[in-house]
Amino acid sequence: MWVVFALFLILAIYGFWEYRSHQYHLNRLPVRIHVNGSRGKSSVTRLIAGGLRGGGYRVFAKTTGTKPRMLFVNGNEVPVHRVGKPNIIEQIRMVARAAEQKPDYFVTECMGIQPHLQELLERQLIRSQVGVITNVRPDHLDTMGPSLFEVAHSISTTIPRNGHLFTTERRYHEIFNDRAKILKTEVHPVEDNGIPDSEMRGFSYLEHKENVALALSVCQHFGVSREEAIEGMYKIEPDPGVVRRYHLMVHGKSIEFVNAFAANDPESFLKIWDLLKIHHEPDKTLMVMVNSRKDRIQRAEQLGEFIATELDADYFVIVGEYTKPLVAKAIASGLPHNKIEDLGGRSQEIIFKTLVSLTSDKALIFGMGNIVGFGEKIVEYFKDRGRELV
Repeated sequence: MWVVFALFLILAIYGFWEYRSHQYHLNRLPVRIHVNGSRGKSSVTRLIAGGLRGGGYRVFAKTTGTKPRMLFVNGNEVPVHRVGKPNIIEQIRMVARAAEQKPDYFVTECMGIQPHLQELLERQLIRSQVGVITNVRPDHLDTMGPSLFEVAHSISTTIPRNGHLFTTERRYHEIFNDRAKILKTEVHPVEDNGIPDSEMRGFSYLEHKENVALALSVCQHFGVSREEAIEGMYKIEPDPGVVRRYHLMVHGKSIEFVNAFAANDPESFLKIWDLLKIHHEPDKTLMVMVNSRKDRIQRAEQLGEFIATELDADYFVIVGEYTKPLVAKAIASGLPHNKIEDLGGRSQEIIFKTLVSLTSDKALIFGMGNIVGFGEKIVEYFKDRGRELV
């Protein structure tokens, strides 16, 4: 019996020590900014960090997106090494690493998906003074849904207490306002109509105006001028999942590939589709490549219906691990059999040869669905063989 008691006492002492240690590290981070939302969290985290650096501040940032990263105050960027699956306890380690560098600002992307974990992250592990919510999209409906109303409520759990909230989300503003009132937090609605096209051309990759507007509002809140913030944002290293375009010539055929794999919900994908003004051209074969993951069953069926009812392309090429349900859903939703190719489980080489064979003289291939896993391999295949278009 005494052995059990001794073990319990040791665990209790260790838990108390770890808690006090974390509070000590948190208190060494003067300003903490917690970024949440369905899409764009990693990009906005990087943009805020870049904008604040443009104002001369020391910033430590951490992203969780396509590939988790720590962005040190000196500008260096290193991957976050994990043993096993992602765990929110990782943020304790990130806070300690940040405190070592004595930053003026700590900017972190929310890494929780389940509602109770998001709230735990904010209330116990981050305790931010500034919250940022990018948007509410139909993603992770199996854990945060089933409707967007529930998703909005889940995301709102990271609104800080006695602080400030910045958001570009308009549809669920009332949900955020109601929770913010309870928490005595001031809400700052952000519009993207003040970002001219001329400023957007300064980015070396495709960025969204609402992301820039959101980050800019946060930076200006802390006294950084618009000019300083924008210049700082231009210098950031973009997240690995940002939209990029590649061109290559194969057997006299001109092929352009757009990496939009990180856009894994219909609404986000349509925004990119419209932003790039994708449409049928008489002399160009238009193809949509969908990467499906076996751990995203609900998303696979959602994407199957989406490509059948919302997108107009010559061919739809389905790749990855969980393709048959997606293909079946697409066909059941009206997509003709002769417009869809199921290449599930096939190698990059076979997929590439198929894409070339479907191309007459020119082709535009649009990748969507998931960047993790096979999506990354597809992107690397095109990157190694083509040149990036700016």
